[in-house]
Amino acid sequence: MSLAYAYQSVEPLPVERSLDLDHLSRRTSGDAALEREVLAIFRRQARQVLFQLEAMTDPHTRLKIAQSLNGSAKGVGAWRVAEAAEALEAAMRDERPAGAVVADLAESISDAIGEIDNVLEG
Repeated sequence: MSLAYAYQSVEPLPVERSLDLDHLSRRTSGDAALEREVLAIFRRQARQVLFQLEAMTDPHTRLKIAQSLNGSAKGVGAWRVAEAAEALEAAMRDERPAGAVVADLAESISDAIGEIDNVLEG
């Protein structure tokens, strides 16, 4: 597979679900076992971030965690999580209050985790 193909679709597709499983399939070349492994890793990271969001208040720490989650979310096709993480990044960079942004991120993470649970258990 050429690099051009691998990075051709990094923009979200219009989907109503929390996960773009077609994107994930393209990223893993259709390897179902790899897809499951990647989803499990992302679920673990997302759960960690969900628990950390309540406790962390340091803007620098929040920024680093949001950036990491953003990249991971884009890799698996969790576009709503990526968008919410980007909003938190922007709030931290601009030194704006982040309460509502953190709440939106937590909701998008919870939705994605629920969908991943359904995929992995189904």
